[in-house]
Amino acid sequence: MECQNPRMRLHDLLEFQAAQQPDAVALRDGTRTLSFRDLDAMSESFANGLVASGIGPGDRYAVLADNCLEYFAWYLGAAKVGAVTVPLNQRLAPAEWAYILNDSESRLVVAREQRVAELDAMRDDLSTVDTFVALGASHDGWRDWDEWLAAAPIRPRSLAPIRPEDPVVQMYTSGTTGRPKGAIVSHGSLVASLYQGLIVFLERADGCIHLAMPLSHMGSTANGLLQMLGGGRVYVQGAFDPHETVRILEEEGVHRTVLVPAMIQAILVSVPDLGEREFRDLGVISYGASPIAPETLRRAMGVFGCDFLQGFGQTEASGSVTYLTQADHRRAAAGDEYLLESCGRPAMGTEVRIVDDDDNDCAPGEVGEIVMRGPQQMTGYWNLPEETERVLRDGWLHMGDAGTLDEEGYLYVKDRIKDMIVSGGENVYSAEVERVLFEHESVADAAVIGVPDERWGEAVKAFVVVKDGADLDEAALVAFCKARIAGFKVPKSVTFMDALPRNASGKVLKFELRAPYWEGQSREIG
Repeated sequence: MECQNPRMRLHDLLEFQAAQQPDAVALRDGTRTLSFRDLDAMSESFANGLVASGIGPGDRYAVLADNCLEYFAWYLGAAKVGAVTVPLNQRLAPAEWAYILNDSESRLVVAREQRVAELDAMRDDLSTVDTFVALGASHDGWRDWDEWLAAAPIRPRSLAPIRPEDPVVQMYTSGTTGRPKGAIVSHGSLVASLYQGLIVFLERADGCIHLAMPLSHMGSTANGLLQMLGGGRVYVQGAFDPHETVRILEEEGVHRTVLVPAMIQAILVSVPDLGEREFRDLGVISYGASPIAPETLRRAMGVFGCDFLQGFGQTEASGSVTYLTQADHRRAAAGDEYLLESCGRPAMGTEVRIVDDDDNDCAPGEVGEIVMRGPQQMTGYWNLPEETERVLRDGWLHMGDAGTLDEEGYLYVKDRIKDMIVSGGENVYSAEVERVLFEHESVADAAVIGVPDERWGEAVKAFVVVKDGADLDEAALVAFCKARIAGFKVPKSVTFMDALPRNASGKVLKFELRAPYWEGQSREIG
């Protein structure tokens, strides 16, 4: 089946809404409100600033900020001139930011004031960035955001046309070889993903969505853009806090929110009067990024009294591949509870298969690798042609998860083929953590796995062999890692061993390391 991407660019959705309903609310937070006219004007000014700084079609620039209204102006303004947004995850370590900035060849960085000092400290390590723009305060060596926008001349409309197949976002995913990979998403792929989501949310696409997930993530960004596509508004929460999130859901007229399971769990355990709150406007809670425990989902359904919807996908698929819809959740509540272990059926125009090691189809119920094909899949990985060919072979995106399909077409994720851990909705490749462990002078051998964790779904665990004569304890090794990688990648526990189990060819037998922790589980993912 061939799926054609809509012949649209990302910024078309904003320009349409700005013309149709210019005074309608597009974005708001606790203190500010932007109409569609305001957002279009801000994105246009940002586009002018990029052009004035020499950023044009195909050029990369990066953003580093907590959630703020400007995020959408960055994505949409860059789209207007064909520039490619590279969002930096705030939870990464500075060394990881430097790697992404250099690998992406970003020429400009926009950052919130809180991140200026950290970026200044790495300037000598950045090979391509020549313009630094600060939002929130003036700093030496930085262009002030407001002054930079005001100084940019209005760009001519005769700029080279932007095509649907052109790249619009480059998001970095964890890397199987220990380094992040830049997944390139085109205008057409992202717009296709938005339309697929819009079909699912036809009930209230014009309502208000609440976003607390980082806007550096595809799931959060795509959901916000989807709401704008439907003419709705977005409430942006600067950073997740269980109590503030509950207040927003109760008082701010929010119809839909997007949360990862760890956020839902945090709300359930941290807000003592949750059962006494009234969520009159809340219609749907969307969740994803990692599986949710069925018992947690059942409790949340009872407390919030609204519909639930799950999206399963990855950055390489511009968001969701399958949906467990509101109707599916109602069906589960009515008796078919097994559906709560599923992640749903394919999005509109998307095919999902389960294949064996030779890419042959598996029978229903048989475990194999999940592969997908649809208009929302990425173009490829930045400057990694061999990895792109491997992951997108024969036109199918090989997702790296093991799963099954049942007779009705529902997908069940059972395990991960690629050596990845999902902790609190963040992807962690074991290879990234192992690379850092091996940098320690006292480590002779190391292996990393994910183990069940009630709060985060999975926690990073390390097994380490210390060199003869060396002295190393857990606290020292954890501190060593914290200085080099993001906190969510740092091992939560370390087990020291005399030797790691290996097969005859020297490969670590991680299934032996994992077995005691996952005994009795229906699937080996948290």
